[in-house]
Amino acid sequence: MEKKHGKQIFKKEHQPSFYPILILTGILLVIGVIVEMIETRQTLYWPGYISMMVFYAVIFYIGLYAAKLRTSDSADEVILAGRNIPLFVAVFTMSATWVGGGYINGTAEYTMSDGLAWVQAPWGYSMSLIIGGIFFARKMRRYEFTTLLDPLRQRFGKKMGAVLSLPAVTAEIFWTAAILTALGTTFGTVLGLDFSTSIILSAAIAIAYTAIGGLWAVALTDIIQLILLIGGLILVIPFALSHVGGFDLMWESYQSSKGILATLFPPIDAWRHEEWGNYYWLWWDSMLLLMLGGIPWQVYFQRVLSSKDEKTAMWLSIIAGFVCIIAAVPAVIIGMIGDVVSWESVGVLPPEDPALVLPYVVRYLTNPIVATIGLGAIAAAVMSSVDSSILSASSMASWNVYRPLIRPKITSEQLSKVLRRIIWIIGITATLLALQVQSVYELWFLSSDFVYAILFPQLVTALFDKKANMYGSIAGLAVSAILRVGGGDATLGIPTMIPYPMIENGIVLFPFRTLAMVSGLLTIIVVSRMTQNICKPTELRKRDKTQNAV
Repeated sequence: MEKKHGKQIFKKEHQPSFYPILILTGILLVIGVIVEMIETRQTLYWPGYISMMVFYAVIFYIGLYAAKLRTSDSADEVILAGRNIPLFVAVFTMSATWVGGGYINGTAEYTMSDGLAWVQAPWGYSMSLIIGGIFFARKMRRYEFTTLLDPLRQRFGKKMGAVLSLPAVTAEIFWTAAILTALGTTFGTVLGLDFSTSIILSAAIAIAYTAIGGLWAVALTDIIQLILLIGGLILVIPFALSHVGGFDLMWESYQSSKGILATLFPPIDAWRHEEWGNYYWLWWDSMLLLMLGGIPWQVYFQRVLSSKDEKTAMWLSIIAGFVCIIAAVPAVIIGMIGDVVSWESVGVLPPEDPALVLPYVVRYLTNPIVATIGLGAIAAAVMSSVDSSILSASSMASWNVYRPLIRPKITSEQLSKVLRRIIWIIGITATLLALQVQSVYELWFLSSDFVYAILFPQLVTALFDKKANMYGSIAGLAVSAILRVGGGDATLGIPTMIPYPMIENGIVLFPFRTLAMVSGLLTIIVVSRMTQNICKPTELRKRDKTQNAV
């Protein structure tokens, strides 16, 4: 580190040289793929495979270039890019993070299987970004927090902050694993590439450039990934529509197939319709989970807190919300095409799983060149979320768990080194989880539930209730957890212990997740006021920049 004109300049020659190791790893992975193909006698779709190698090489190079943009090797530079992300770049990285593999694949899947009315993610997450920008982004940026957990730690104490880090970090790890699993399934369908090899190759690239370049690497690669994603899917649509007689005929056939479910929102009296019934209340529970539960994620606040000022933090979130809606349109159209097309006419059987409709349309309803570009779009969507979630989980683990509980006096440069090690640890952990495909999706959905039911009321009170204290936080956590767990969970084998109404076929249709969230919120407010004399509330404060330690 040296100083020049009053500024610290990070000397690039002091950065560790990862190039030989990474190049060797890439060569070995390519050789491994070829050997795997020979041994299993699988047919590899070589144009798509070669294009993926080129795409990964470009993304990795951009990630390495991003390391040069750091002015120091501090934790702030790695986690928040020195709080110097401009609005243009911030909008791209925020949008690309949300419009990931699960978002695109899931939108197409639910459009085909359950109808347009159940395609809730585009509207829910878009509203989440807009609400977050209006009510949360400016205040978080104003106090110059580093992570989502900082206001929780300040308001409720560092031990309570560490406890609340568990659902936050776990959710990010499961999200990463779920996205990698989707990628492995997609590559297996489109390329004929081995499931495990697809996951390991993609994860290795994402982990490597994230560890080297930090948030700058994630942000710059997100620009390329979002452009390729939207452009690639738009290019697919005209070719795919030619197999269903054009848009008008496709829409008419889709409406005939889905009936009342071929609408964006359920009708006001939906519970009276046979197609809806009590599922109407589940729809609202899920929508509120997406709208409000999409806010308390570090992957969201990492971009908010890296912006130059409060105004940028607000607008990047609002604009990204509208971008997310636009980005979902091609996936919706592809899902409709997959529902009404005659797959036999193109010489293939319909996809066994609706989750495969997007790669099926890309592979079989376009020509090889367009299919290759479309595959790149899918890979871009996955990579744009994987790197973000790995960095987010690692940031919280290092800043909110390792630093305050293990090494409180650690310097920023030392923490930066620890953060890079944690990026590899969390990335490898998520990869290993992804290879256990049976349970990843269920665990991710479960984590999302807990983020909504537990973290959202904690964040709201920490930011906006000056009388909220640790006792209220503990009581709210207990109430939210009991009401949420009481609804049961098939993934963990937990039976329904609370006799909620509207239980059909073992599924609780009563909006118990929202009940858990609201009850936890009210409990924090009430208990905090009842315990003011024995537990004084703590004021939020800005970071002390005069300290050398972080």
